[in-house]
Amino acid sequence: MIGRDLLGIEDLEREDIERILETAMHMREVGERDVKKVPTLRGRTVVNLFFEASTRTRASFEIAGKRLSADVVNFSPAGSSLKKDESILDTARTLDAMDPDVVVVRHGVAGVPKRIADVLAAPVINAGDGAHEHPTQALLDLLTVQQEKGRIDGLTVTIVGDIVHSRVARSNIYGFRKMGAEVRIAAPPPMIPANIEVLGVKAYTSLRESLNGADVVMALRIQNERLAGSWFPGVREYSATFGLDRAKLRHARDGAIVMHPGPVNRGVELSHDLTDHRPSVILDQVRNGVAIRMAVLYLFAGRRGGDGPMPLPDVR
Repeated sequence: MIGRDLLGIEDLEREDIERILETAMHMREVGERDVKKVPTLRGRTVVNLFFEASTRTRASFEIAGKRLSADVVNFSPAGSSLKKDESILDTARTLDAMDPDVVVVRHGVAGVPKRIADVLAAPVINAGDGAHEHPTQALLDLLTVQQEKGRIDGLTVTIVGDIVHSRVARSNIYGFRKMGAEVRIAAPPPMIPANIEVLGVKAYTSLRESLNGADVVMALRIQNERLAGSWFPGVREYSATFGLDRAKLRHARDGAIVMHPGPVNRGVELSHDLTDHRPSVILDQVRNGVAIRMAVLYLFAGRRGGDGPMPLPDVR
């Protein structure tokens, strides 16, 4: 059974992931209506506690909460007591005294959502912590692949880019492996973590070899803000060897789809053409992000104070 908090995909069982994906499919129906709102979480309070800059993830959680009729509070450290030297845990305890129903946390340091979860009575959802995990991104990626391919089990997924600094890569490795896919990674040697093979993936330093037979190709953003002090081959060299375009994609399996967690550095990780047109499913990932976050908020905020798993949502 799904635990109290969602801190990482590593903590989930396959049946937990399947439960979240099934719930998200129900939530997708809401987004396809003229009136995109249901009373499922009316009277519940969702706090978005983002210590790290975010546009897509924060907006997605906010839209998800509002579509479920929750009261959504966006907390900004820039205007908080953290600027007055209040510690993160003191801030968490103060929020806990206000009795929120779920707290969504994003932080640039790995492990902070877990530390906050340890002092909160409310469930905590990890919206990304350092290079650790980004569970809802992996869940929306899994949902997108399931919709596109009809299955995940037995597929071959190649993740290309800066694996060392990528929480998205880690969560997707856990998620796709748990769901029965073969996972490969491809990157310049300095961007491949030591001992990554213990996670059950195969590492390549040749993009072409990594693409052979791939059903799904996921490009990662080059995170310039996390590369200080590390070796980087240079944008032009990286694009020439690991940037995806239609010519390189021909080495993948026919019908392979292209994914990216965004934002895309156009002409670096993906060519302009691949970014904007099929087989790219980037906009489907964004749409599914709202559905996944609706499902997560429902499953975690909705069960607070109750026993047992939440039923599938009534979104009529």
